[in-house]
Amino acid sequence: MTIPGKNVAGSFRDPKGHIYELDNTIYRTISEYGINDYEQSRGSGILDKLVELQLLIPYEEVSEINLGNLPYTPVKILQHPKLDFISYPYEWSFPALKAAALLHLDIQLRSIKHNIVLSDATAYNIQFQGAKPIFIDHLSFRPYVEGEFWLAHRQFCEQFLTPLLLRSYLGVAYNNWYRGSLEGISLTDTAKLLPLRACFSYQTLANIILPARLENSNSKKSNQDVSEKIKNKKLPRQAYIGLLDGLKSMILKLEPKAGKTVWEDYQKNNTYDDDEALHKKAFISEFVQTTKADKLWDIGCNAGEYSEVAIAAGTRLVVGFEYDQGALELSYQRAINNNLNFLPLYLDLANPSPSQGWNQSERPGIYQRRCADGLVALAIIHHLCIGRNIPLVDAVHWLVKLAPNGVIEFVPKSDSMVQELLKLREDIFYNYSEEEFEQALNSVAKINKTAVITESGRKLYWYICPSEN
Repeated sequence: MTIPGKNVAGSFRDPKGHIYELDNTIYRTISEYGINDYEQSRGSGILDKLVELQLLIPYEEVSEINLGNLPYTPVKILQHPKLDFISYPYEWSFPALKAAALLHLDIQLRSIKHNIVLSDATAYNIQFQGAKPIFIDHLSFRPYVEGEFWLAHRQFCEQFLTPLLLRSYLGVAYNNWYRGSLEGISLTDTAKLLPLRACFSYQTLANIILPARLENSNSKKSNQDVSEKIKNKKLPRQAYIGLLDGLKSMILKLEPKAGKTVWEDYQKNNTYDDDEALHKKAFISEFVQTTKADKLWDIGCNAGEYSEVAIAAGTRLVVGFEYDQGALELSYQRAINNNLNFLPLYLDLANPSPSQGWNQSERPGIYQRRCADGLVALAIIHHLCIGRNIPLVDAVHWLVKLAPNGVIEFVPKSDSMVQELLKLREDIFYNYSEEEFEQALNSVAKINKTAVITESGRKLYWYICPSEN
C-alpha cells in the first residue's frame, strides 16, 4: 500500500535530494546526482563523528519505505528524527545567530580534516534543539578539491556575518530586514552602513568591505566572466583553513552594541511584589502540571522567567517569543546557562512571521508552524490592544488558536502600565475591559480557572478549548 509522504517545501531547490515527512518521521531522499558526494562523505567518517558530537542530526539509511509518487527514484533514503519546531534565522536573537555561525565554521573546520567540505553556507541548514544549534542537511557535505576557493564565502557572510555586524557596530536589529530578504543582507548594503572604524578591522575589511567593492567593480562585467574568475581562483588548503579560522575568531568577539532596551530590565523592575510574583508562578506551575503540556509557547517571554517555571513544572519544550532585543538575549542566555530546553525567538505579535519564499510556502509562517499544546501569554494583551490598536476580541481569538490550553493575563486600565500606554494618546478603547475580555474568551474556549494576582486587578485566565481551533 502506498502512503504518500508530505513534501517539505524548503527542500525543493536541492538536486541532491528532497525531504519528506511520513508518520511523524523525516525522510531524506538521495538522487543519482547526490549519491557520490554522500557516499564519500559518509565513508570519510565525518558524518558519524559529527553525530557523535551532537553537531549533526542523527540519521540512518532505510529501505522499504514507500513515500508515494516521487519526481525521481531515490538511490538511497535517510531517516532522521523530526525536530519539535522549525525556526528561521530572521527569528533568531543575536547570540543564537552567532552560535549558528560558529557551528557552521566548526563543522567546516572539522570536515576539511577528513577532506570534506560543505557545498553551501545557508543558515537554513541549521536548526535549534532548545537553545543549542544543530546542522540538519546531510547532503551539504562533499569531497574537498585541493586548491579550491570557498565558493560559499559570500553566502556565509550575507546570511551570518552581515546581520551580526549590523547589530554589533550599529545596534541595528537585523530581524525584519532579514525577513524581507530571505537570502541575507547584502555585502554592498552592509559596507555602505558600517562606520569608518570598521575599516581598521582586518576581518571586516577582508570579508565585507573589499568583497563589496569588488562586487561593484564587477557589476559592469558579464556574470559568466565573474563566475569563471571565481571558480578558477586558487586557495591553498592552509589559506582555506585560515579563512575559516579568521572568521571564527572574529565572530567569537562580536557582541551586541551596548545600550539598554525598553523591556530588558522588566524582570527586575516591574509592578509585581514578591508575593504577587510567587502567586503568578504557582498558577503557571499548576496549569502545566494539570494539563501536562509537553510543548508550550510563551508569548511575550521577556527574559524567560516563566518559561523556566513551566519547564520546572514538567514541560519538555518551551518556545518563547519576544519583541524586545535586550530581553530576548537575556532569555537565550538563561536557556544556555541553565541548560533549558527553551528556544526564545524574535516576534512582533502585531506583524508575525508570514508564509513566504517560493509559492509562499517555502518558509511557513508562525501560525502554520504552531505545535504547542499549552500557551502562556502574560502581560501582553494590553500591548496588543492599546499599544497596537488590535481589537480585543481579535487578540484573544488569535492567541487561543495557537494552543488548545493556555493562560492569558488580562491587565485592566487601572494598572500603571496601561496608564503609561495611555499617557500620550486619547483613550479610544471603550471596549477594553475585563467583561469584554471574558466574553471574547468564552466565545472560543471554556474558562477553567481565574486568579487576581495584583492589587491593580491583573488577572490570570486559564482556558480550555473544547476542540482544537
